[in-house]
Amino acid sequence: MKNYMDKTLFNLPKRFILTALTISFSFYTAAQPVQEIHSAINRSNTIEPAAINTNVQLLERGHWDNFNREQINALILKYGKHNPHYNPAAPAYIVADFDNTSVFLDIEEATLIYQLENLKFKVTPEQLNQIIRKNISAQNFVESYHNAAGQPVNIEKIAPDIIESYRWLYHNYAGLKGKQSLSSVQKNHHYQNFITKMRYLYAAIGDTFDHDVSYPWVTYLFTGFTAPEVRSMVKHTFDWQQQQNIGPVTWTSPQSLPGQAGVVSVTWDNGLRPYQEMKNLFATLQNNGIMVYVCSASFIDVVKEMVSNPDIGFAVNAENVLAMELERDHEGRILPEFRKGYAQTQGVGKSKMINQFLVSKYHYGPIFIAGDSEGDQNMMQDFKDTEKVLIINRLRKPNTDIGRFSKLAVETYGQQDAKYLLQGRDANTGQFIPSNKSIAYGSSTAKALK
Repeated sequence: MKNYMDKTLFNLPKRFILTALTISFSFYTAAQPVQEIHSAINRSNTIEPAAINTNVQLLERGHWDNFNREQINALILKYGKHNPHYNPAAPAYIVADFDNTSVFLDIEEATLIYQLENLKFKVTPEQLNQIIRKNISAQNFVESYHNAAGQPVNIEKIAPDIIESYRWLYHNYAGLKGKQSLSSVQKNHHYQNFITKMRYLYAAIGDTFDHDVSYPWVTYLFTGFTAPEVRSMVKHTFDWQQQQNIGPVTWTSPQSLPGQAGVVSVTWDNGLRPYQEMKNLFATLQNNGIMVYVCSASFIDVVKEMVSNPDIGFAVNAENVLAMELERDHEGRILPEFRKGYAQTQGVGKSKMINQFLVSKYHYGPIFIAGDSEGDQNMMQDFKDTEKVLIINRLRKPNTDIGRFSKLAVETYGQQDAKYLLQGRDANTGQFIPSNKSIAYGSSTAKALK
């Protein structure tokens, strides 16, 4: 490690040893017995259990897998401010993904549903036509996106249908340029046609084209919004999602408006939930003087609202977010152009942004990474200073890096030098379970690997 502690006192390579160390502990939660403190100290491989008073906050038990919790607590003891060689001018830091890592499901996708259902747009039909076609070639979408008649669909077929329905809504809905209420326009078939084919298009693009095409596409739908307007919509989305049941929802476009694309259907996941353990993790790290950053493939203002709004409870500074960025006009309105000088925060782009904004600042990498998907697998392995990697177990395919890391986590489970920690969840409840195994939606059987 570089510059984590004062080098005149303490050289901090990965395998440093501290002796004759007195630690003060103070627990802000009552359920942390002294034997747990000793256990975390012993697992840190860096600290001898000396005189134990009261003065450190470690992770609440929650629904953590116990081994994962012990390993993270040991990391906190090793790099936190109660270590006498802690240097506040050069603190350790961690980087966590957000969607499906800090929360169950995806806040960007949930916001898209809210935006569609409530017709929250600030563009003309002509502008929307340009936006939904941006960087999308005319090749057919993959076979699973054929229409109800089994025919292939592409952007040249679906875009005219979307714009025809949006034009009707644009000129009739009072929230755009018309006079009718939302409940009134919702009764017209153009409403269901528009929201279904838009959500279908988002899914089809994601499964047909490379991530560098599909990931920015959804952010362009914020064109014309200001940051406060996006953040307000995200908070409304979050509040609405807390009232929704967890499970899949299927939309089908009306047969009365087949258009050029025909009748199509799309299924999306409902019921976003925050992981309480991740809230506690972020709070505990920061209370111990370890910096917390979030690196997400969602739009920057979406993530800023989620991590910094005190009513949501992640308690991370909005300035500590690295995410998808778009250009803005002189009045702060979002433009459908990716921000120059910024990498897309997915795959290798996450590592690029961490290097650009964090490694350049601290001159060392993150000690801990948390993620769940292929979009996180680069940052999980690109920094030599990273000691632990938390993987939220979504039962990923074994032929991906994230799948291989998950397998390695299972193989090294219980070993003190384990780098990868696999954390289980229950997709029926949207919460962690105290295991490295996960339960898929509709199942009651926990599995470690796909």
